[in-house]
Amino acid sequence: MNNTTETETLDIEVPEENKLDASGLYCPEPVMMLHNKIREISEGSVLHLLATDPSTTRDVPKFCVYLGHELIKEERDGENFQYWIRKKAEE
Repeated sequence: MNNTTETETLDIEVPEENKLDASGLYCPEPVMMLHNKIREISEGSVLHLLATDPSTTRDVPKFCVYLGHELIKEERDGENFQYWIRKKAEE
């Protein structure tokens, strides 16, 4: 049985300066770092977040909904979590 969804097949290239490694950090640090980093990137750009805190599976989607950013992909590989977030355009 193939459980691959469309989002899992996306190949998203992210510039090195748009990558954020929050591995080894625990709530609330990954989301605080995400909040600061997303301010630095251009509107419409994609940020790639690496994390090891399981609470990010709850916090990152809520962060995106609350602030209007698009969570375009998320993956879990054991204890490692990855998120690709498109920064919203300012109005």
